[in-house]
Amino acid sequence: MSLSAAEDDSGSEIHIPADIDWHMLDKSKFFFLGAALFSGVSAALYPVVVLKTRQQVSSTQVSCFKMSFSIMRYEGLRGFYRGFGTSLMGTIPARALYMGALEVTKSSVGTATVSLGFSDTTATALANAAAGLSSAMAAQLVWTPIDVVSQRLMVQGYNESNSSKNVNPNVNFCRYRNGLDAFRKILYADGPKGLYRGFGISILTYAPSNAVWWASYSVAHKLIWSGIGCSMGKKDESGSIVMASGFRPDSKALVAVQGLSAAMASGISALITMPLDTIKTRLQVLDREENGVRKPLNVLQTVRNLVQEGGLAACYRGLGPRWASMALSATTMITTYEFLKRLSTKSQEPLTP
Repeated sequence: MSLSAAEDDSGSEIHIPADIDWHMLDKSKFFFLGAALFSGVSAALYPVVVLKTRQQVSSTQVSCFKMSFSIMRYEGLRGFYRGFGTSLMGTIPARALYMGALEVTKSSVGTATVSLGFSDTTATALANAAAGLSSAMAAQLVWTPIDVVSQRLMVQGYNESNSSKNVNPNVNFCRYRNGLDAFRKILYADGPKGLYRGFGISILTYAPSNAVWWASYSVAHKLIWSGIGCSMGKKDESGSIVMASGFRPDSKALVAVQGLSAAMASGISALITMPLDTIKTRLQVLDREENGVRKPLNVLQTVRNLVQEGGLAACYRGLGPRWASMALSATTMITTYEFLKRLSTKSQEPLTP
């Protein structure tokens, strides 16, 4: 799958470095370096995820500033990293599944769509959408139990750092010493299904979210380069745009275009899938009380509670942090990911533009 953009009418091209396919990668280096790089990215963005999670389980709208001040006041910096150790442990196998499924699907679907006669732009969008779908489904096998445990730890201390009117009565305030203790207590109380609470809605959230993101990213990427090509061209006497031939963008331009494309794709994906993400988070964190016994909420009860609390607007609580988290994560991820692929390219197969 080539990322090069050509203008057939003018005979000129924007020379973008070629994409790197799965067979061109040193797999051991790819997974080892990927684990290290993405662990660093997760550490930098984790506080935003904590803010988003707490906003989603709040019974009323609480601003990011107020929530951040409350966490820092009552819990200190540690409050922004509750559950991080558990999340980090899950990052390595989940990312391995994600990246493996992503590259294998993108390469195979991309080849198939091109052979079927689709244009390069359409083939790239279809391949990226399919890759995003399959990678999200594979990663959720690991991410769902990690999400359940880490999110329980994230909201621990929630009742201390918020006024009583903001505390959702369904929040499970069971005290956990660490991720292992939470894992043990959840397994004891609810069995294995407790660790996969919200698995179905997670698939419904992340699979289309990833498909939308990767498809939007590929389209935005090509549109931006086309726009750059047009802006660099000059009009001839007939008014047609003639591009300067042989333009080769430097590394800064490549990173800037990748980052902008990722931010645009994140905005689209966040808006479309935010209600599903809010429902998923509440399913994994909140309980209901029945005859003095706390039991998990189901999807219908979760939706009903959200409607009673604020209608559609309640489904979009935490949209700001989620969009910021997705945009920052995606921008960092895609630039790191492309950098990682170039670091992991087999030396006997040098990459040519």
